[in-house]
Amino acid sequence: MSKYKLIGTECSLYSGKARAYLRYKGVPFDEILCTAEVYETIIIPRIGDNIIPVLISPEDIAVQDTTEIIDSLEERFTDASVYPKTPLQRLVALLFEVYGDEWLLIPAMYYRWWFKKDNYDFIVSEFGKTSMPDALPEIQRATGEMIAGFFGGLLPALGVSDRNHKQIEEWYESFLDCFNEHLKSHPFLLGTRPSVGDFGLMGPLYAHLYRDPYPGRLMRSRAPLVARWVERMNAPEPNSGQFLRDDEISETLCPILRMMFDEMFPPMLDTVEKLGKWLDQHPEEEIPESLGRHKFSIRGAKEMRNIRPYNQWMFQRPIEHYQSLSGAEKEGADKFLKALGGYEGMQVTIRRRIERVNHKLVPE
Repeated sequence: MSKYKLIGTECSLYSGKARAYLRYKGVPFDEILCTAEVYETIIIPRIGDNIIPVLISPEDIAVQDTTEIIDSLEERFTDASVYPKTPLQRLVALLFEVYGDEWLLIPAMYYRWWFKKDNYDFIVSEFGKTSMPDALPEIQRATGEMIAGFFGGLLPALGVSDRNHKQIEEWYESFLDCFNEHLKSHPFLLGTRPSVGDFGLMGPLYAHLYRDPYPGRLMRSRAPLVARWVERMNAPEPNSGQFLRDDEISETLCPILRMMFDEMFPPMLDTVEKLGKWLDQHPEEEIPESLGRHKFSIRGAKEMRNIRPYNQWMFQRPIEHYQSLSGAEKEGADKFLKALGGYEGMQVTIRRRIERVNHKLVPE
């Protein structure tokens, strides 16, 4: 089989998710560095935006967005699916994918850009060498600083500020503790096979929180099993392992799920409401990247963050899976969710569903 081409870089959060998946599934691929030239000649002409990763198939079909990359490959590489077949495990896997993609993005960006004394020279060098690999060092430095200025300026959009940065640290350290405890008994979230939830976590936990100097030291010292999980995800035995029997969810995941329902769900539910109203009022307009700001809370610290319609697209996945259940499967899921404080949030009606068409969000 001809090889796929993954356009990305080691310091890119979502490239880490896609790369780990390709390796686990044994998909033959070459990685192409996302240089400035590659952006100009391949990514922007094919995708219409300067965003990575991009996967190009042997048939020259370009796919952008890690969830669509995984779903397109699951149809073709059917061995060892990363989607559990059983209802509760599938729900948990989808929830963890959202948590990694959309919520752990906050500490990933916080730790990269808040601790400049430790991280700045490293990440500027990474950006410069990625964008201009053949340029003189001083050109690479200037390019890296320009890119760093853009990404470092995104913290307010994510709701990171002086008012809540200590609470972000408290939350992330609690997550590390809980995940480390879980990994004492299981190599992955749901057994000996990584699920789509593991790949969701891999994005923030590898590129930012494992590789960057400051959070990397924190992970290795505080949660060494999480660091080993990252390494295992990067060098997997292809198509190996099994999910736990009888739709089991380990008790060690429950503290993380409670955090998820307590702090991630309120802004996600508000996004669903705000986007539905916006679509009613702007039926002919393209969906923007953000819809203004809304309140959210981490460990009691209140702040404002951008309302991102993309959050709903990801959030729809676990919601729609759960709401498709019936009979004994629904009863079992309800019992599970009620014990964790997640039942009420999962009853949300997504009145205006959205989908991705040609790399853009559109109303259904």
